[in-house]
Amino acid sequence: MQAMIVNTFGGPDVFESTEIAKPSVKANHVLVKIAATSVNTVDTMIRSMGPELPLSPAAPALLGMDFAGVIEEVGEAVTEYKVGDEVYGCAGGLADLPGTLAEYIVADTNLLALKPKNLSMREAAALPLVGITAYEGLLRAGIQAGQKVLVHGGSGGVGHVAIQLARHFGADVFSTGGGEPQAEVIEKLGATFINYRTESVEDYVQKHTNGAGFDIVFDSVGGENMLNSFNAAALNGQVVSTVSMLELDLTMAHFKGLSLHVVFMLIPMLHNHKREEHAHILKAMAKIAEAGELTPVLDDTAYTLSQIAQAHERLASGKAMGKVVVTI
Repeated sequence: MQAMIVNTFGGPDVFESTEIAKPSVKANHVLVKIAATSVNTVDTMIRSMGPELPLSPAAPALLGMDFAGVIEEVGEAVTEYKVGDEVYGCAGGLADLPGTLAEYIVADTNLLALKPKNLSMREAAALPLVGITAYEGLLRAGIQAGQKVLVHGGSGGVGHVAIQLARHFGADVFSTGGGEPQAEVIEKLGATFINYRTESVEDYVQKHTNGAGFDIVFDSVGGENMLNSFNAAALNGQVVSTVSMLELDLTMAHFKGLSLHVVFMLIPMLHNHKREEHAHILKAMAKIAEAGELTPVLDDTAYTLSQIAQAHERLASGKAMGKVVVTI
């Protein structure tokens, strides 16, 4: 089968078109003909950092995590799926799990689910990693109807899904962004836009919560922005972070009695730990999508497998709105 392989880690130009063996199905797995995949920040980190990142596969590496496609073969002990089923998931591209920048993947059935019927293959391929991240974070924060939720980076991959899921759970949602294009996406998704470039944290906390703070702050920006999240959170509030690799003074979190939830959705894949929870979330998201309450936002670019370098460049540019998707 055709694949884009990384023999030497580095810039986007390291991908090489290569003919490799089609994988063989095994017990509790299915062979999927991939229709589309999407690019996530972690994909670009693995490509550029290689062995410096503990979760990276060894070269020659087959990257790519998300996929949507059609089952061509089922392995022993698989009873829930059959040949011809359209599925989506996040099942490879790190450690010892071959990825999705190829025509086929053999995927653990605990890392996939039936594709939402009302989403295209491209839309479905955009959803797994960011969707599982957003869903897990909101549930760990104990989201409830009527709460005020702030999403940092609401026009990005994780952020735009977090907005929709928070609204599905009945929350009043607000989101930060840096300009008009971001505002358009955020408001279209049903959240109140906050321009972080022109409004201070203190100002928008006062404006939208009468100074009390947000019940949940979902921070998909991370880094030093976590201090803004602590500032924006209510007393005894919940802060969810997807980017937490930094040294930080937790004094404010202490005096406000905050709970910090660090979401690293790759744990089940890396450690074969509770993988069935990913299948559960994917099934739940499919129902939410089919109810019309979750639609991935796709960047207005189109790439094929041979153009994966350009897709990585697009994501790294910071100009993408929503998810960058690659058709296989």
